[in-house]
Amino acid sequence: MTDMNHVFLIGRLTRDLGADERSFAYVGNGQMARANISIAVNRSKKEGEQWVDEVNYFDITIWGRTAENLKQYLLKGKQIAVDGYLRQDRWQKDGQNFSKVVVVANSVQLLGGKSEGGQASGGAPRFQPKAAAETQGQYGASSSPADDGFPEDIPF
Repeated sequence: MTDMNHVFLIGRLTRDLGADERSFAYVGNGQMARANISIAVNRSKKEGEQWVDEVNYFDITIWGRTAENLKQYLLKGKQIAVDGYLRQDRWQKDGQNFSKVVVVANSVQLLGGKSEGGQASGGAPRFQPKAAAETQGQYGASSSPADDGFPEDIPF
C-alpha cells in the first residue's frame, strides 16, 4: 500500500493576505508568487453537559497563479476551503534545530458567508449538510417502497 499525504480544511482567515511583507512575495528571482496565510478551524467537542469550540490554527502556503489570483480576495474572517498536503519545514537558528508543519495548497476555494467586517461576501456555493428531516426519510425506517419516486406500472 502506498503512503498518503492529503489534507482538506475549511476555516477562516486570521489576517488579510498582504497585511505584511512576509505574507505575499515573489521568490526565485521574482518569478513565482508565494502567499503565506493562516486559518482558524473550529471543532466542537462536548465537555460535561456543554458543547465548546476548540480552535486550531493552520499555516498554509499557496504558490503561483493561485496565490496571485487570490490576493485581493483573502481578507481576515473570509471562509475558505483548502485542499493540499502537509510539508515539514526544517531550519537551524543559533545552533538550534527547528521544524514546523505547514499545509501546501493544491487548490483554494472561496466560500460564501460573512467576513469579519460583517458585509456579505460572494464566492462559491457553501458546503451545507442536509437537514436531519431531509435525510430521515431517505435513510429512516419510515420510508416505504411506494414512496421511492418510481412509477408503479412497468413501462414495457
